[in-house]
This record gives sequence, structure tokens and C-alpha cells, in this order.
Amino acid sequence: MSKLTDLPKRILIGRALRSDKLGETLLPKRIALPVFASDPLSSVAYAPGEVLLVLSIAGVSAYHFSPWIAVAVVVLMFTVVASYRQNVRAYPSGGGDYEVATTNLGPKSGLTVASALLVDYVLTVAVSISSGVENLGSAIPFVIEHKTLCAIGAIVLLTLMNLRGVKESGKLFAIPTYLFVAGVFLMILWGAFRGVILGDAMHAPTSDLEIKPEHEGLAGFALVFLLLRAFSSGCAALTGVEAISNGVPAFRKPKSKNAATTLAMMGLLAVTMFCGIIGLALATDVKMAENPAVDLIRDGVPVGAGFTQDPVIAQVAEAVFGHGSFLFMVLAAATALVLFLAANTAYNGFPLLGSILAQDRYLPRQLHTRGDRLAFSNGIVLLAGAAILLVWVYGADSTRLIQLYIVGVFVSFTLSQTGMVRHWNRLLADERDQAKRRHMIRSRAINAFGAFFCGMVLVIVLATKFTHGAWVALLGMVIFYGTMTAIRKHYDRVAAEIAADETPTDESVRPSRVHAIVLVSKLHRPTLRALAYAKLIRADHLEALSISVDPDETKALREDWERRAINVPLKILDSPYREVTRPVIEYVKGLRRQSPRDVVSVYIPEYVVGHWYEHLLHNQSALRLKGRLLFTPGVMVTSVPYQLQSSEAAKKRARKRADWSAPGSVRRGPVERRHKESNRKEPNRKEPNRKG
Repeated sequence: MSKLTDLPKRILIGRALRSDKLGETLLPKRIALPVFASDPLSSVAYAPGEVLLVLSIAGVSAYHFSPWIAVAVVVLMFTVVASYRQNVRAYPSGGGDYEVATTNLGPKSGLTVASALLVDYVLTVAVSISSGVENLGSAIPFVIEHKTLCAIGAIVLLTLMNLRGVKESGKLFAIPTYLFVAGVFLMILWGAFRGVILGDAMHAPTSDLEIKPEHEGLAGFALVFLLLRAFSSGCAALTGVEAISNGVPAFRKPKSKNAATTLAMMGLLAVTMFCGIIGLALATDVKMAENPAVDLIRDGVPVGAGFTQDPVIAQVAEAVFGHGSFLFMVLAAATALVLFLAANTAYNGFPLLGSILAQDRYLPRQLHTRGDRLAFSNGIVLLAGAAILLVWVYGADSTRLIQLYIVGVFVSFTLSQTGMVRHWNRLLADERDQAKRRHMIRSRAINAFGAFFCGMVLVIVLATKFTHGAWVALLGMVIFYGTMTAIRKHYDRVAAEIAADETPTDESVRPSRVHAIVLVSKLHRPTLRALAYAKLIRADHLEALSISVDPDETKALREDWERRAINVPLKILDSPYREVTRPVIEYVKGLRRQSPRDVVSVYIPEYVVGHWYEHLLHNQSALRLKGRLLFTPGVMVTSVPYQLQSSEAAKKRARKRADWSAPGSVRRGPVERRHKESNRKEPNRKEPNRKG
């Protein structure tokens, strides 16, 4: 079974890495940028479209508000980036928002932040992959026709890439991310040159369409509410900013400085691309609608269900570069690919946060350990499973999924920045150096403004998106919070129960006697080995126990026992209902009732087989018995293995695998073997005589 699973595992994720190779997986800034910032960089592919989709409710006339919404998003982006630069310097351990909130606001706030981030990471994968499929579908119709299946396939592929390790996957992600950034900047510059210098008239594919407004002539509170909703949708451009603060340990030294620099680079690139695409969308007369089949009008008639509404970035690229042109195809491919890879932000953030939470006993301990490739494999697989479920439920529809989005992000933003304000207040109370105090006061002002602004955005998001799907994200946060609280209570309860007392207790006092029982079904080699081992232990009382299910077999067993003159008393229990487990359990409990201070030690002979299918044919009664006996106080269970020939064959196969050399290692031999050979040769090495 091990061979069957190990070979595909090595092919898919590569050879296992030693723990001391962890330092080799640390990232330079040029790799860290696409690894940790691909989410906010790629969000410019769908965030501008979400703004226009919401504004289209009031018709094309509302589009002239989009530059002001873009300015508000830019101010928010710079505020959040400046705030998180303070975070990575103050808390470089990788706990990010969770550590900041827990340390400064208490465990409940920290757990709230953790719940929000875990939900948001799952949504990041679902939204990014779904949007990538839709962008790729603008060039390849097959993809959009089977977008749910394609989205799930992309998640599986991305999961395998991340299981190979951060550094290897980071190199793969760098090329498409930088290609996407370069393509968007080229599109913005070429579009500006054509429009401003050459005076060309650029038209998007939807420029000749009209929008049927759902609510015409909005004014007053209704208009303000619409603009706030459009702003909250545009805030999707900020998702993933916090991943850098969670991933500081993955940076090369100096970690905090490199992380802060990467944050600044990410913020500058993201806002420039976001504003550029919004500007070109207005210049090329892009039209977007939440229900395009009905709300987009051509020659006075709705375009119908057969119409495919391409994303804003695809329409702008077609207007600037020309439909089917080389640059258009390159940018479409790069956009789709970088949206797939944007989910990598979550693949780095979710497992790392899960590991920290597991260390704090809020999640299962399995999430704390690294896998073969020094990645948090269990966390990666858990994230992939949750994202696949969301994509399947919502049909890989990014417009529906994005309504669930960004709630968790702004919960964590707000609590994190509030915690940073408390952090600086605590340090200022003890600091006397004026230069350091001025630096702390400036940092506190940045974090205070960030907390206020993010809190205001959180209220806007909840007010404008709650009925559109944000309640699902809140429900997910509540579920995560309740689950993690329950897990922590369980671990605390177990720790309290197993803690060693200072004074002697029943567990530490030596039992008065040991009553040993060897379970016997037939008199064969495994039974004889178990009897011999039990005699070696020298228990106070030793007996063999058999359950009579078939009278003929029981009679044969008794006769064989007497013929061999085995000097261990054989006790046979009748079982009229042909049960094996219940009579043994009742007999053991009866012994415990008679002598509560005695320990009952049960020895179970077991076959050791070499093939997985043989396990189905043996040891089933032993497994059931062990499972029941483990719940019986004062009972010790010992398995006495007997290796069958198939297990010996399995050992030989395992030995062959251990001696197997990877391709290319034959020339110099495996490292361990070379080391041993050099040690063997060392004693025979003689210094040459140096006479004269």
C-alpha cells in the first residue's frame, strides 16, 4: 500500500525535503511579490467591472461617478498599505492580524480575526479561480461552457503546485504575474498614447449598446446608497494585502524590511493599474450590466441569453490592441493565468495561519506540521476542499461569489489596526527617548486613521452587501469561531485530565497484582508466541481465554491443549449468540470488579500481512476487541505480532525501495552511502613515508 501511494506522491509533489532545508525555501522580494501580492494585483481584472456593474443599475449616466469611486479606493489602498507596513515591523513572526488582535485586544478578538481571515482565504481562491475561468472564456468558448469543471480542475492543479513547496511554486508564479503587470501597463500607456497623442477613437465591443436602468433618476439617499455599494465592490482590490503580514517568516533577511518594501511596491502597482483600467473603460465606452441578457439593449432590443458579457479588462484590451491581435491574446492569457495564481495568496496565508492556530490549540494539531516538501500540506488540502465546495455550489460565478467577499478582510483590517493603536499606546507609556516617541506617535496616527477608515468601510460593506450574500460570509465566520472555540476547550480539557499531579495518585501507585489473559482462538504458532511472551512478563496470574462459538472446534482446542501439556490454565466461555467481543469484555470487567486494584493485561495474537487486501481477511475480531478494551479502565492491551510470509516479501520490497537511487545519483551514489563508504575507507588511509 505504501508503494502504491508513495510513487504517485513523489511524481506529483517531488522528493521529500529534510527539515534543515527550510532556509532554502525563503523568498527574495522579486519572488515574494508575485507569491504574496498576486491577489491584490490581479483583482484589478475584476474590481473595475464590479464598480461599473453596480453603477449600471442607475444607467450609463452614473458612470461619471466611477473616477471618484476609484479615488476613494486609492486612498483606502494607500491607507491600508501604510498601516500594514507598521504591522510587519512590529510583528515579524508571521501571526499577522491574528497575533496583533490577540496580543492587544484579547483572545476573543484574535479568534474573530482568525475566523474572518480563514473565510476570506477560501473566498479568495473561489473568486480568483472563477474570475480567471471567465476571462479565459472570453478567448476560449469551451472554457466558459464548462466553467465549473474547469474551475475545479484549476484548483486541483494549483493545490499540487503548492504542495511542491513555496519557493518552487513562487518561481512558476513570477513569470505570469510580471507578464500581466507589464501587459496592463503597456495597455494603459498605449491607450493613453492613442487617445491623447494620436487622437484615435477606441471603441469597446459593448460601446454601441445601451443600458436599461433598473432605477432611473436616482437621487438623494438612494443615489448615496448606490455609490457606497459601488465603492464596497471596488474595495475587492484590497483583498490579500494582509497576506504579506502573515507571510513575513517566508521572506529573506532582513524580513521586516523586505516585507514592508514588497507591500509598498504592491500598493503602487495595484492602484496605478486599477485607475488606468477605470479610465480606459470610460474612454472606450465600456457597458456592463448585472443582468446583461435583459438590461443591455442593441437597436432597441435586449441582446438575449446568447450574449456573453466579457470582463472590463478584456473589453478594454480589445479596444486598445484590437480583437484577435497578438497583444490582446497575450494579455487575455496572462490575465486568466494570474487570476488562477492569485489564489496562491490564500494558499500561502491559510496554511500558515492554520499552523499558528493549531499551535495555539484552536485547530487540529495536524495543521501545525509541515509535509514532505516543508509546506503545510494539511492546510493546503483543507483550503482546496473548501474552495472546491464553494465553486461547485455557486457554479463558478464570480459575480455571485464576490458578494460574499471582502467582509472578512475588513473585519480583520479594522481589528488589526485597532490593536496596533493599543500596541503603540502601550509602548509610548514606557518609552522616554524622544526620537523613538516621535516615530511611535507617527505610526500610531497611521494605524488610527487606518482603523477608522477600515471600520467605516466595514459598515458600508455590511449595509450594502448583507442581503446580496454577505450574510453567508458572516455565517462562515460564526461557524469557524464556534468550531475553534470547541476545539480549544477539548484540548484544554484533555490537558487538564492528563496533567501529572504533584502528589501520588492511583495512576502513579504500583498495582497490587497483574492478571494476564492470552486470547486464544486456535492453537497455532501465533498463539504459542503470545503465550511465551506473556510468560516472560511474569504476571501474578496468567491464563488463556477462549470463546466457545462452535462446540466441535472448542472440543478440539481443549484436547490439543491437554495433549501438548501447556502449563497455562485454559478458560473457555460459552457464547450462545456466537459473539466474541462481548463475553471477553464482560469477563474482564468482572475481574476488575472483584479486584479493583489489579491490572488486567490482555495479549492478542495478530497476523502481520504484506498486502493491503490481506488486511481485510485478518485481524478484524482483534481490532474490534482492542477498540472496546481501550475504553475499559484498568485494562492494558498488548498486540503480539506474527509475521506471515507475505510480510517478509513486503519487507524485501521496502528494502529495495530504500536502496533505490534517483536518476542522476548513480554517478556519485546516494549521500548516506558515500558517507558510510568514506568512513570505512578512513581507517585504511595511511600517510606516506616522508624519509629524508
